[in-house]
Parts: sequence; structure tokens; C-alpha cells
Amino acid sequence: MRAGSKIHVEYEVLKHLMDKIDLSELEEKMVHQYKDDDKYPRLVKRWDDGSGEIARQIQKLITSRLHRLPKKHPAYKEKET
Repeated sequence: MRAGSKIHVEYEVLKHLMDKIDLSELEEKMVHQYKDDDKYPRLVKRWDDGSGEIARQIQKLITSRLHRLPKKHPAYKEKET
């Protein structure tokens, strides 16, 4: 697929981050290696809340670019007013 615009590239990079980046190694280092810790449930919640918030922010960035994609792009959507 050819880069149709800067926005198109931004969209594809953000989609790639969401679809392909595996955070399990980071999660293991920050959370699961502490399974025996009495605060483990808190660590799990922190991870879920923090990583979930970043996912929501990236998804918002993705959504904000849909109306600026090339019109032939499968994800293109008209701007909602």
C-alpha cells in the first residue's frame, strides 16, 4: 500500500502499534514476576488500568484520522459533524 499522505502514514503506524506490539514481556517485568507479593492484585490492576488507558488514547488517535484517509482506504469514514 502506498503512503497517500502524512495522516495515512500516522494511521498505519498507530494501527501497527496496536495490532503488532506485544507488551507481555514488559507486563512480566512489571507485574507477574511479583506473583508472591501480597500487593500482586494491585499490580495487576495498575497494569490493566495503565495499559488500557494507553490503548484508549491510541485508539482515539486512530479514530481521529479515519476521515482524512484516502477515500479508497478500507477504513475511511466520512467526518461526523
